[in-house]
Amino acid sequence: MNKVRIGFIGVGGMAEHHIKTLQKLDNAELTAVFDINAERAKQISDSYGPEVFASEQELLDSGKIDAVFLCTPPFARGLIEEQIAARGIHLLSEKPVGLDMDTARRVSKAITASGIINSSGYCLRYLENVQKAKSYLEGKQVNMVLSYRIGGLPGAKWWAQLDKSGGQIIEQATHQIDLIRYLAGDFAETQSFYAQRTIQTINPEATIPDVGVVAFTMQSGAVGSFVNTCMSPHFGRGDVEFIGADFYLAIKGSSITIHDAGQKQTDKCETDFYLEQDRAFIEAVRTGRQELVLGSFADAVDTLEATINFGEINFTKPSVTA
Repeated sequence: MNKVRIGFIGVGGMAEHHIKTLQKLDNAELTAVFDINAERAKQISDSYGPEVFASEQELLDSGKIDAVFLCTPPFARGLIEEQIAARGIHLLSEKPVGLDMDTARRVSKAITASGIINSSGYCLRYLENVQKAKSYLEGKQVNMVLSYRIGGLPGAKWWAQLDKSGGQIIEQATHQIDLIRYLAGDFAETQSFYAQRTIQTINPEATIPDVGVVAFTMQSGAVGSFVNTCMSPHFGRGDVEFIGADFYLAIKGSSITIHDAGQKQTDKCETDFYLEQDRAFIEAVRTGRQELVLGSFADAVDTLEATINFGEINFTKPSVTA
């Protein structure tokens, strides 16, 4: 296969970013799109040239795609993935891959059984500093993990609805949780605290919490904490820090800081992680080599389980008593 023909289901902002990235890859060709918003699909077609299809099924049955990018919101997952797998169409599924574990596990089983090349939206794994951290931490004992996801409130109306987004941890901070899993192993126990402090002054119908703290243990025996808020428009943070008896390592965006007996330095990388993620997927499809993908659908399901266990999706605003 010389060129991989790509279709998109869902063509919002994240999808368009992938589309722009794919223009840089000689082995990728955008051929088909579908979106429930027909006007938006036409805009993408006018800008980038793919054929617009009237339904997901028509796109999948068109014979014009080898692989599909699934970029629909979390609440719209679990409806089409098994059909994609059954047709032998390769899949990159943006994160998160759903909101409930039963559906996600069922879909993951179908994808694995089909043998299609599959990838997930955990693009930070492709950063040079993350790969450097993975190599450095190999064989080291992590004793403590500290992580943060602090930022503003996205504009999409569905994002503030817990049953549609899952909350900030499942929809955004899943990247930091995935990095913890990828670099230090799986979680064991969690204890979570969430509250609504400000969000309803902006959106009275919001059901997600706007601040949270999670304490956790890991299967390795390490302990950690995670702090998040979506009501910080003037300051953002998405760090992950690892502390051992003889080292400190922090990933902050594109930088990596390592302090140990032999070094005390911070380095920055220039990786275009979306480009590297999409390049790896396209090459995996072109050559049939799943191992080129750093984050499979099954990996994404494990990260979904971790984020669900962090408890934000079960947040219930406590009643106020006099």
